[in-house]
Amino acid sequence: MKKIEDFEIKGDIAVSVKEMNLYYGSFHALRSIYMDFPVKKLTALIGPSGCGKSTLIKSLNRMNDLVEGCKITGEIKVGNTNIYDKKCDLPRLRKNVGMVFQRPNPLAMSVYDNVAYGPRTFGIRKKDELDSIVEHSLKGAAMWEEVKDRLNKSALGLSGGQQQRLCIARALAVQPQILLMDEPTSALDPISTGKIEELCMELKKDMTVIMVTHNMQQAFRIADYTAYFLLGEMIEMDETKKIFSSPVDKRTDDYINGRFG
Repeated sequence: MKKIEDFEIKGDIAVSVKEMNLYYGSFHALRSIYMDFPVKKLTALIGPSGCGKSTLIKSLNRMNDLVEGCKITGEIKVGNTNIYDKKCDLPRLRKNVGMVFQRPNPLAMSVYDNVAYGPRTFGIRKKDELDSIVEHSLKGAAMWEEVKDRLNKSALGLSGGQQQRLCIARALAVQPQILLMDEPTSALDPISTGKIEELCMELKKDMTVIMVTHNMQQAFRIADYTAYFLLGEMIEMDETKKIFSSPVDKRTDDYINGRFG
């Protein structure tokens, strides 16, 4: 099996996608995707519903393996490792490429055990070590002060925004290099959304963040790069300021200016 260090990212590109096609049975969901995701930057994926954004992001840590009839061709590399190599160690891949979903999905256990779940899975058992990881991860998710006195209480008692930040803390606990976020604020109120956005700005100082969002204002506020998807194709990708001020493709311009989608 490939070792964890094989996923090491040494250059300027965290994830590279080349000639990727994805099929659900006979449906061609993603068509000839070429993309490079820069290291320690936040890249936003925008576009209308059903255009392939979430399908792509779930392919970057092989979550689509769980979908019956899904077939992927082409190449996706994390660092220098082709993650669709048959020898790829999936648990190690998903440790390095974390995922936060659209709706908070805390485990039905304590706040502490939610965050400690991943480290325990990878063999960490010492309480003092777990204590340190839990505190560091919750601080990384900007919620330590809110929950430090209720670590042993059920995570299901937290607010929606707190649950989502807990899910981010749970992802951070295994020290990923890349964090995938599939519309992480779509189910949250504006105040919680603002906290997640502030958190993302901090996270990208230490890791690569790739986010699907339907909120173009959100992409403009926090993304370094933005990619526009339409009908399974990646139409255009560039620095966010360029995408929003002077897109090259008319289809991108139409979408950003509300003439489509």
